[in-house]
Amino acid sequence: MKERIIMDIEKYDRSFQKVVEIVENAKQHAFQKVNEELITMYWQVGEYVSQQVSRASYGDSFVANLADYISKNYPDIKGFNRRGLYRMRQFYETYKD
Repeated sequence: MKERIIMDIEKYDRSFQKVVEIVENAKQHAFQKVNEELITMYWQVGEYVSQQVSRASYGDSFVANLADYISKNYPDIKGFNRRGLYRMRQFYETYKD
């Protein structure tokens, strides 16, 4: 009986592995899409911050005020502190051309 179970499992092993492969490929594609969206978001925020800082007479305080606004009004949004916003701006300005 035990040998029969082992034979059945071996018989279906390739089929089972195919399902696992499909799941793993889908997970990898999902991670790639999430990363693409994050990069797009960083680019857009960086572009906006860059434009506002160059237009604003208050320059650096725009970034600080934006960081404070986000942290106070949207505490669940992480990574948008002063340092994070400057990095997004730097990312945009480095690669815009």
